[in-house]
Amino acid sequence: MLAERQTCVCGEIVDLLPLSQSTVSQHLKDLKLGGLVQGEIEGKHSCYCINWEALHEFHESYLDFYQELQKFKKETNCC
Repeated sequence: MLAERQTCVCGEIVDLLPLSQSTVSQHLKDLKLGGLVQGEIEGKHSCYCINWEALHEFHESYLDFYQELQKFKKETNCC
């Protein structure tokens, strides 16, 4: 939703998800703390958008991490 709209008010997200306002707010707060989302409080509303540069860096780091893990993959699983 954030990618589609570019900006979003927290209440709109709550209306579309089967989650409480507090849960959505906490997740957005965590994403903001991680740098993946940017946001501002405007009066009673919070406005959020994706930090595309940070998301790209996260993606690149994840790919590097995944490739490192693949070195340890075996043909059979332990479970």
